[in-house]
Parts: sequence; structure tokens; C-alpha cells
Amino acid sequence: MKLHFVKMEGAGNDYVYFDCFTQQVDAPERLAPAVADRHFGVGGDGIVLICPSDIADAGMRMFNLDGSEGKMCGNAIRCVGKYLYDSGRAVKETVTVETLSGVKTLSLTIRDGKAAAVSVEMGRAVMTPQEIPVRLAEERVVGLPVEIGGVQYHITCVSMGNPHCVVFVDSVRELALPVIGPSFEHSPLFPEGVNTEFVQVVDSRTLEMRVWERGSGETLACGTGACAAAVAAVENGFCPRGEEILVRLSGGELVIRYTDEGVTMTGPARRVFEGDWETEEMPQ
Repeated sequence: MKLHFVKMEGAGNDYVYFDCFTQQVDAPERLAPAVADRHFGVGGDGIVLICPSDIADAGMRMFNLDGSEGKMCGNAIRCVGKYLYDSGRAVKETVTVETLSGVKTLSLTIRDGKAAAVSVEMGRAVMTPQEIPVRLAEERVVGLPVEIGGVQYHITCVSMGNPHCVVFVDSVRELALPVIGPSFEHSPLFPEGVNTEFVQVVDSRTLEMRVWERGSGETLACGTGACAAAVAAVENGFCPRGEEILVRLSGGELVIRYTDEGVTMTGPARRVFEGDWETEEMPQ
């Protein structure tokens, strides 16, 4: 099996991208753990398939390190937008990408003939527990005290196409995230698992964040997580609605704007390298 790939990253959130306009990728749920392995594979937070679409310029499928498929990935979709422009598949400053969370519209910033930054219209934030999903009876979960892993936290739950739980803390750098993260991901409160953002409020326009992603563990960045963090900060009264909020992540920075109409995310997209994945047998 030989597959051509491009490795790309957005704010340090790196994936291995396969152009499925020109090649077929079989069993991506089995391929992802092998390709994304940082010791025995290419290395990344997962893999992304860039596919033909009947309703958009392209479709996107994302698979985590454990082979599970995600409905949406904010950093990955920005890189898909860059790939479509730079490869000549969609040479225009506004492109559309079909995801399992619907069609997203991307606005590209072009520098020296390449897409350098991308803004994504992420849609409305979902706050209804049943739609996130989270097993709580409240109409909305905003700053609600709950016990997870034997510890009480105040949580805010948001869906940005996938489930997020936001916890505000005094300092993100002091967290033992490899211990705390799995207790959220596997909590019975979240029937589909959850991405958990631990957020420090620096000021009314700046957040600092670390994230534990379901299926991948701690990553350097999470686009939908940054959106969820900004939404939670507004809903908890820490940041103003409708203004740009800078979210600092371990791998870079994203700018989020949360309005009544929806959430917009802006950030970098960068090609790292390309190559061929060739193996004699399919990973088990």
C-alpha cells in the first residue's frame, strides 16, 4: 500500500492529510493509529481525508490517534482550506468544506500566492445538554458544580460540532493533565466522551488554554476547543460578546469571535512536508 500525504499544522495541531481526489484510502480507522504514531509512523494528532463533495468544494473526514472519527476539527479544516488553494483545487479566497457537522465556509488570507491564515464560520454554539450530549437535566450547563473523578469542578458544556467541557482554573501550567484529562473523557456524564478545555482568564480579551481531546490525549491546540473556551468565557461573564478574544494554546494562538449569529475562528495554517506512506501490510 502506497499513499501520498501532506503533513500540515495549525497552531501546533498537526495531522497527516491524504488527497482522496486522486487516491483511495481504505479503512482509515485502522490506518490512523499507524500513520499518526510519533515513533513508528509519520507522527501527528491523527489523519485527515480530503474528499470530493457534491455540496461543497471538498469534504473532510478526521480520525483521531485511536482510530475514532471526529465530526469536526477547527485546526484541521483551516489546513484543508490552505491545501485546496495551494494545490489549485479551489483557487479562490472563499471555499466551502463539507464535514459531519455540516458545510463550513472558510475565508483565506493569501500571501505570496499561498494561503497563510484562514477564518472559519463555525456555526452556532449548542448549549442544550441533550444535544452536546451531557447527562444533566439543566437547560444549560454554565458554571455548574459537578463531581468528576472524585473532585468537584465547575463546568460549562458546549458543542461546536463535537462535545466540549470547559473548566476555568487559576493556572493552566500547574495542571496534571495526563491524570485529570482521562477522568473527564471517560466520565459517565459524557456518553460520547468529551474534549475538555482547562482555561485561565488572563484578561477580558485573552484566554490561556490546555486541552485534553477524546481519542488523542493532550494536544498542542484544538480549534473547536478554543471556540468552546471563548463561548464559555462569554457565558460566564469573563469576556464580552461580539469582541475578538485571543486564545493562547500550547502550540500557538487563535482569535475567536462569539456573536448571536455564531462563532468565527481565525488562525494559521502551515504545510510542514509531504511524502509517501508505504507499507507491506495493512495495520491490524
